[in-house]
Amino acid sequence: MENLSKKDLMKVIRSTNFAIIELALYLDTHPEDSCALDTYHDYHKKFKKAVSIFEKKFEPLTVYGVDDENFWTWGNEPWPWQKECDC
Repeated sequence: MENLSKKDLMKVIRSTNFAIIELALYLDTHPEDSCALDTYHDYHKKFKKAVSIFEKKFEPLTVYGVDDENFWTWGNEPWPWQKECDC
């Protein structure tokens, strides 16, 4: 996952985030489903790893990922509406 491009890494983050939300909704009504819970944990682990890699290589995704040890990094990159469309 470390060698993925910025765009591909965002795809992983978005897709795993979607799966986590859907699994959480399912688990709300099926809390005893151990297979679904295991799958939730797998996706959550993959999501956290992808976010960590993304934030180290590129930019923070949320204020929780800001590198504030030496200086404030939030907002150093162009905001989404300041970028050209890469559709």
